[in-house]
Amino acid sequence: MKHNLRHLVTESPRVMVVDGSRLVRKLITDVLSRELPNVDVVACDGIASARAALAEGHVDLVTTSLVLPDGGGMEVARAVRDAAGQAYVPVIVVSGDVQAHLESRSFTDDITDYFDKALGHTALAAFIRGYVLPEPIPGARVLYVEDSRVVAMATKRMLEHNSMLVTHAISVEDALQLLEANRDDGPAFDLVLTDVYLKGKLEGSDLLASIRNDFGYSKRRLPVLVMTGDANAKNQSDLLRAGANDLVLKPIEERLLVTKALFQLRLSKMSEQRSIETP
Repeated sequence: MKHNLRHLVTESPRVMVVDGSRLVRKLITDVLSRELPNVDVVACDGIASARAALAEGHVDLVTTSLVLPDGGGMEVARAVRDAAGQAYVPVIVVSGDVQAHLESRSFTDDITDYFDKALGHTALAAFIRGYVLPEPIPGARVLYVEDSRVVAMATKRMLEHNSMLVTHAISVEDALQLLEANRDDGPAFDLVLTDVYLKGKLEGSDLLASIRNDFGYSKRRLPVLVMTGDANAKNQSDLLRAGANDLVLKPIEERLLVTKALFQLRLSKMSEQRSIETP
């Protein structure tokens, strides 16, 4: 079965390109328009114009130069995070000095990824396609916590259709036992997917708190997606501040669930690889 796994679920993804050079902005815009059908490229020359664009509407992905006429790419990334609210927007730094920043650990958590501009703009378009059209990660281990067997069966099938290995737990207590069983060797799973409201004494927020505080797993070490039917913006924000990587709103839509899961798995795998390459 073939699935549409686009991360950007809109038919016309809005990609913001921030660079002080008009020529660079045009080159990136041209190649993105050629490689990504229906893309809406918002070209900005600095932080001020990026903030103005963010105020006009959401963006689905951002590329930014590190050095801008009125500041730096890190400020753009922070502006994106502030404007995005509950939505997680990939922010990709395009730089000719990536390695130096990696070695100095100067990239912040607001940066999703980085790209060496020496590879060229066609390669950059291919790189962005990795976010827009993510490939399955066969064998990715998912701990799925849901107390409704009917819902669990349907959701588990969605994930398994996309090559993930799913372990289902019906309660937070059971999930914690599974995490504890392999604690000495690091996370036993690559991703946790949990409902908020569960039967038993503990809820999804308790599981989230335990993963981040008791086990000490960061967002990159063990991503956590939280499923919720609560439309209250404050409650959603509280979950993200407590350490959720992202939210999946109910009722569950397969394409959105799978793309969010693959997106977090990809970030986690990249972080894991870089920790090996740059000790």
